[in-house]
Amino acid sequence: MKAIVQDRYGSAEVFRLTDIEPPQPGVGEVLVRVRAAGVDPGVWHLMTGRPYLIRVMGFGLRRPKSRVPGGDVAGVVEAVGRGVTGFRPGDEVFGTGEGSFAEFAVARADRLAPKPADVGFEQAAAVPTSGFAALQGLRDRQPVLDGKKVLIIGAGGGVGTFAVQLAKAFGAEVTGLCSSSKVDLVRSLGADHVIDYTREELTGPPRFDHILDTAGNRPLSLLRRVLKPDGTLVIVGAEGGGNWFGHTGRLLSVPLVSLFVKQRLGGIISVPRPADLESLRELLAAGRLTPVVDRTYPLAEAAEAVRHIERGHTAGKVVISVDSL
Repeated sequence: MKAIVQDRYGSAEVFRLTDIEPPQPGVGEVLVRVRAAGVDPGVWHLMTGRPYLIRVMGFGLRRPKSRVPGGDVAGVVEAVGRGVTGFRPGDEVFGTGEGSFAEFAVARADRLAPKPADVGFEQAAAVPTSGFAALQGLRDRQPVLDGKKVLIIGAGGGVGTFAVQLAKAFGAEVTGLCSSSKVDLVRSLGADHVIDYTREELTGPPRFDHILDTAGNRPLSLLRRVLKPDGTLVIVGAEGGGNWFGHTGRLLSVPLVSLFVKQRLGGIISVPRPADLESLRELLAAGRLTPVVDRTYPLAEAAEAVRHIERGHTAGKVVISVDSL
């Protein structure tokens, strides 16, 4: 099969398109013929091996443990491993797997869900990782959002575009913070208010019940000023920072501050959950969640897709179309 492989850490030039043997599904696994694969900042981290902390977390000290990058996947079931009863060849699915930058990828059966018929493969591939981050960043710390005032920082990005829609679906009054070029997009997703950070910054008395920060570069003191005394702040991901720890230090320090204040402050790094994937699937099927795809690249241009993510101006998600080989 055709696949993108990398044998060392580095910039996007380490990606190369070549022929390798297709994977085989093990017990409880599904072999998916990939139609599209999502691209998120995690792909960049595993490509570069930075921050270096991820190397000692089991992803490979000197070289990537997995040669084929990519996790988010949408496609058609090719074969199932022993013990799989929920899927059969020909089923259209989406979710997370291993090595989705290829014609075939393997995924655990509990990390896949049926793809809604009215949702395209490219849209479905954009959902899992960013959708998990948005959903978990909103609901894990603030289960009831109905009637709450929610601020989404980075509302025009991969996680932010999902968060705006999810918060609205859960009944919140949503304010999105984004750049000028994304104001119309964020408003079209249902945001009640939009702040263009190139023209104004967060000011005023405490007014938000919940803040989801997907950008990670504003001082904690500023965020706490606009957060209600009993409000919740959740920082998603750990972009930027130094080569060794990135912004993981910020994720770890925020909960410590929370010990001394009434406000609930914390950070998350999202994880795949079958129940969350089902929630996202239901919202997609009902038309209450629409993935925003900024650009689509063919598999051979996977390196350029990651470069586009690295530039940091993506509106929504970047997707690789394996049909474009």
